[in-house]
Amino acid sequence: MAKQRDYGFWVKVATRASVSVAFTLIVVKLWAWIATDASSMLASATDSMLDGLASLFTFFSVRYALQPADREHRFGHGKAESLAALVQSALITGSAMLLLVHSAQQLWQGSVVQQADIGVYVSLLAIALTFGLVILQRAAIRNTDSKAIAADHLHFQSDLLLNSAVIAALLLSAYGWYWADSVFAILIAIYLAYGAIRIGWEAFQGLMDRELPDEDKAQIVAVLSATKGIHGWHDLRTRASGPTRFIQCHVELKDELSLKQAHDIADGAEQRLRELFPDTDVIIHMDPLSATPESTGFPETTPTSAAALADDTHPPR
Repeated sequence: MAKQRDYGFWVKVATRASVSVAFTLIVVKLWAWIATDASSMLASATDSMLDGLASLFTFFSVRYALQPADREHRFGHGKAESLAALVQSALITGSAMLLLVHSAQQLWQGSVVQQADIGVYVSLLAIALTFGLVILQRAAIRNTDSKAIAADHLHFQSDLLLNSAVIAALLLSAYGWYWADSVFAILIAIYLAYGAIRIGWEAFQGLMDRELPDEDKAQIVAVLSATKGIHGWHDLRTRASGPTRFIQCHVELKDELSLKQAHDIADGAEQRLRELFPDTDVIIHMDPLSATPESTGFPETTPTSAAALADDTHPPR
């Protein structure tokens, strides 16, 4: 329970900080855009608005995902994180397209940036606030391994580069390179669209119950192979839903074991897997060796490649 309390504490602190920073930057950047009429500042304000939406989605989805399983949601509510990320992806893509059109129009018209120094000061403030948030998120990820916070962390890390690009665009415009503002804004719009598509694809894979990484599956196989009494395994299935992993497989035991002995072997393997992967739902089905479709067992070397793990049965030694 301590692990779960720590998870809840860190994700709540991180999401509250994320929402606070995002909405503070929305206000100051919109004011700076009105004062400067700079496309790059509008791009930065648009990104902050998207950050605000993303942070709000993460704020509520993480809290919903933390709710325990109930009668209508037996596997918990973890997929709320992936669903929120998919919605974020659609919003970011739409906003990037609108920004692209606006910046191209301003480039064609040749608009001049006003009071570039205001935009520079606001961007420096944004860098300072974002840097502090990134440090807090890194601590939250270290204590929880939350995928939602990790995605938010990656997005705000990219904002450090984005705000630096805005400063460069404003300074170039101030020295007569008027086209730099619109060009930088167009590049930022393309960057936002690319990031949105990547986030959407990852969210889609999560909703489609993609398997755990090969490294995790290799550790699962290592635990099974190290458990005394297990002579083989097959039908290994894994997935993740928010903070919770799910592991299911069949293990092969000697026919002459009593039900109690077989249960103790499987229960021991399940416990070791839960220790290796906290917040994991593990189900191990016991099969007698004589009832397995083919004689199976563990290879001499635990498979770690994608090709080896794709085949979830292994010949005997």
